[in-house]
Order: sequence, then structure tokens, then C-alpha cells
Amino acid sequence: MKYDVIIIGAGLSGLTAGALLSKRGLKVAMIDKSYNPGGSCGTFLRNGVSFDQGSSMLFGFGDKGFNPHRFIFDALEEPFDVIKHDLLYVMYFRGKPIRFYADIDRFIEELGVLFPTEKASLQRFYHDLFTIYHDVMMDNKTFTSPDETDPKAAWKSMKKHPGSYLKFLSFLNRNTKSLLEDYFTDPEIFRFFDKLTSTYCYTTTEETPAALAAVMFVDNHIGGSFYPAGSTVFLPGKLEKVIEENGGTMIMESEVTSILFAHGKPAGVQLKNGETHFADDIVYSGTVWNLYEKLIDKTFLTEKELRWERGLVPTYSSVVLYAQVKKAGITEDAVPVEMLVGNPEQIDESEVTAYIPSIDDRTICPEDSHVVMAIGPSWEKWNREDPKDYREKKEREKERLLSVLERRFPKMRKAIIYAEVATPLTIERYTNKNAGSVAGPKQKLGQHLFKRLHIRSRWANLFFCGESTVMGTGTPAVTVSGLSAANAILKKRKMRTFVFSEGMKTSVRVVPKPFTSDQLFSTAPEKEKKIRLAAMKCQNCEHPTCMMKTSVDIRGLMRRVVVGNFTGAGGLLSMLTEDKKERTRILTEAQTNCIQTVKIKKPVEIINIIEYVSSLNR
Repeated sequence: MKYDVIIIGAGLSGLTAGALLSKRGLKVAMIDKSYNPGGSCGTFLRNGVSFDQGSSMLFGFGDKGFNPHRFIFDALEEPFDVIKHDLLYVMYFRGKPIRFYADIDRFIEELGVLFPTEKASLQRFYHDLFTIYHDVMMDNKTFTSPDETDPKAAWKSMKKHPGSYLKFLSFLNRNTKSLLEDYFTDPEIFRFFDKLTSTYCYTTTEETPAALAAVMFVDNHIGGSFYPAGSTVFLPGKLEKVIEENGGTMIMESEVTSILFAHGKPAGVQLKNGETHFADDIVYSGTVWNLYEKLIDKTFLTEKELRWERGLVPTYSSVVLYAQVKKAGITEDAVPVEMLVGNPEQIDESEVTAYIPSIDDRTICPEDSHVVMAIGPSWEKWNREDPKDYREKKEREKERLLSVLERRFPKMRKAIIYAEVATPLTIERYTNKNAGSVAGPKQKLGQHLFKRLHIRSRWANLFFCGESTVMGTGTPAVTVSGLSAANAILKKRKMRTFVFSEGMKTSVRVVPKPFTSDQLFSTAPEKEKKIRLAAMKCQNCEHPTCMMKTSVDIRGLMRRVVVGNFTGAGGLLSMLTEDKKERTRILTEAQTNCIQTVKIKKPVEIINIIEYVSSLNR
């Protein structure tokens, strides 16, 4: 099959590129090994409870500051609902809570209580960073990676605020610790900022480029932190919707094993099942290690490139606890994101970030419970050679993470309804993150910004996006990398690019919290609302019993219906016979085999949902 563009990897960066290119009318194919789009921004369900695979706190949706997510949905003209958290998060540092208020002056007051001798320095530090952020990031609204920035536009902005730009440029090749030393002397405050950088980008202040810290220390206070209303499934789901509504193709459960070359340049891809697909342009959105070690034949790479790639230091391997707990297990003062610092002296396994999105979003679990996800480093050596040893390690990790959480929530362990652990190998299996390094190469001095993959490769038709690129990690960063890759292809084709303009109509809506089921699909017609609510009952099973005797992707259809992607859902019905009698038999059997029939005697309304989708596509 021949396409205009093939995108390898349906994570957030790849989906962003795919949605934008499809919107411009290009024939796009998204290819991913998973059955769900989203990658680290994906979701899964257990017993009707929704869990985020990775991303559970999102920035970049605010009406101020660096807000690429808002820009993308505005540019795509795709409505998107978000919940804004009251606090960015709370950090427990030496047992004391530090509340990260959106109001930066209030936050400085909070820090001043903990570090009284540094209060004046804190005010000066944040004031200086805010000035630089305003002049460099806010006064000239652009969403592009550094390597794709128009030199003329950059020079124009620099002339407007030369002092701020020169100061910011001086941060590029110095570390954050040296920047802090210009303001502070208390060793304890250095430990605090160490925890802040390690939580944001998995690096210490000695490793973190000052330019990166200067942005992240201020940006989140200005823009705020958010959660997609109804669960994170809506973020990749809405991008998939745009792709399919504009003629794009989602090729899921299909792993790319190699990038095919013709006449010395990339020409297509080969899948694990032997299929081949070709395109004029290719976008790769995965890790640099999978690219160089698995997808590109070594004959097309230089020794220098291989040495560089093999020398990149990854972020630490992560382990994640997913739990559903009774409400009594979570204290009343809990907030949706809590950073639990066990050891202020260094990064170790006691450093855990807990996400409790159900505090603000009550649609993702039953009313009498909460969803808890806890992520932190794992220094264990993981392999599956000895299944018994692997299971025992998983159990130990579960107990360890529960012990960390128990220090913050003493009643949590007894309130557990369900709990499981994703090891680094689990993370790699489902997201292709090598050894569970969820943020790819460390954003540390020596391998930051231009010392990472650029958006354009040395081949004119191969482009990169994702956390291995100049933008690095975090949902706003990878979104900008996807936008930059899309714009690079559009420039190459002399097509109109996506750029911010004043007065753009916003498609992002901030909804009241706590967000409840009666608020779901509030703007949809009543019949559509009922169908989408019915589709939400689908458990998105990894091994769906409803599909045992049919080639129709019922699981994928339900996912699309939930986000209102009826075009994509309708496209899956081509595998369903038009013979009414046979059709009824197949759908009845599928509904009877639904896992919900066994569990709660109430199967997903597969027949009604599919007939509704069919009626829209007749």
C-alpha cells in the first residue's frame, strides 16, 4: 500500500503529526504495535476502573503560557474538555507539604516558610525567571522545536527583548546547580530543587541544563495542570478521530520491524507479519535506540552515529503501581498529584509520585473508591528467564510501593480493592520504552537540545518526533515535536503550515470539578450520549472474548464510539456481513461472549451500538 506519509508509532507525538497532516489532506497511515493508540498517554481498564498507563498530569492546556495542547486542538478545530487542578501538585519534602499554587507569589510564600533565610532570594530568583519566560516564551507565541525555528523570526524576537534572550542563551550550556548558586546558599534548598528537576525530567540539578529548568520552574505555574475530562483515553482518541475523519488509516497491532530503503533513502516499512507499506515521507516517533538498533539496517548508518546512539544515557527504569482503593484509604487533604520524597539526599527507590485523578474526575471509578497510580525508579535487575523469580520481584515491588504510599496514607493498605505492578519489562512490552526508561535519553548536559535527534534526518524524507528529539520529554514537549515534524513535511511540500495566530477560536473547554458521569457528553444529542455511555462499559480487554468468532474489531469500535469517532467506528464495519440473519447471529454471539456477561451478567450493548454506528454510515 502507498501513502503520502507513514508514521511509525501512535504515541502522542506521532498522533499529533498524523492529525495535522491528515487535516491538510495528506494520505496518512499510523502504524503501532499496540491495539490502543496513545503509548505512554494510553489507558487500560480493570473491572470497570480506568487507569492511565503513564501520563496522568498534563500541562499545555491553559489559556496562558506555553500551551501547545490548546493550540493543537484549536488548529484541528476538535472540541476537547479538560479539568483544571486547583494545585499543580503537592511535594512532601522531609515530611512537610509544599503546595505548588498557580499563583507564583503565593507559592514563593509557601517556600519561604520552609526556607526562611532564602525568602528574599526566592523572590528575586522567580522574578528573574518569570521575566525571561515572559519575554522569550510568551511575548512571541510560537510552537516549534529549536532546530525548526525560523532564524528571521527568532532574530525579530531577540531584538525586542535582547537582555532576556542573551540571558536565556547563556543558560544553554550551564547546569541548573550553577544557576541556583547565583541566588542561594542554603544546602537544603538545593536538595529541594534536585527533587523538582528529578520529578520533571529525571535528572539532578547538576545534570539538568539551566535553560530547561528556567522554563519548567515557571511555566507550570502560569499555565496550570490538567486532566482530560472522562479519562486520558480522550487525548489520543480525539487525535485518532481527526486522522480517520480526514481519510487517514490506523494500522494497529502491527509492529514495524524495519524501515525499507530504495535508491539509498527510506521508502517504506516492513511489518512483523511480513506486510510492506510505502510512502513518500516517513515519520518515526519512537526511541532512538529502537531506531538505530532495530529498524535501520546498519549498512545505512555510520560508525559515528552508532557510537553516539550507544553512548546516550537513558533515564532510570520505572515501576508503576496501579491500585483501586476504598475512599477511606485516601485522606481528605489529598490532591490529584503528590510527590513523595523519601530521601532528600539522592534519587532512590523511595522517591515516588502518586497520581489520584479520581479526586477531580469521578467518572473513572465507582463512587466509593479512588484510583491511585504510583511511579518511581526501580534498581532491580529484571528478566523473565525465571518466571517464579520474576513474580516474586513483582510482589516485592508492590509491597515496597505500598509501604511508601502508606507513610502518606496510613489507611491505604487496608483499603486496597485491587492492585498490580507494571515492571520496566511490562512498560517496554506495551510502550516500546527500552528497559522501562519512560522518558528516553536523559535531558542532561551533553545530550540535550541539538545533541539529540533533530526533527529532520540526513535523509530528506525521514523525520523524527518524540522524546528522543531536541524537545525531550513531557506531553507538551513531544506534542511540539509532532507539530514540528508535520510542519517540516508541509514546508517540504510547499503546503500551508500550522502557526499560532491571535484570535484563534478555542476548542478547549475547562469543565467544573469534580467531573461526574452526568457531565459526560453533555453537548451531544441524547441518543448519541446514551450510545457513547454504553460503549464506555467496554473493558477494552487485551484478549477480547467478544471477538473470538468474528473478524470485526469490536474492541476498537467501542473505543472510537466513546470519543465520538463514528467515522472510524463505521470504517470497521466493512468486515461485517450485510446478510441480516448472519449479521444478527454474529452480533448476538459476540454480545453473549462479552466478558461482562460472565462478571456482572450485563454485557456491553454491542448490538445496539453497532446498529447505531451502521445507521450513521448508511
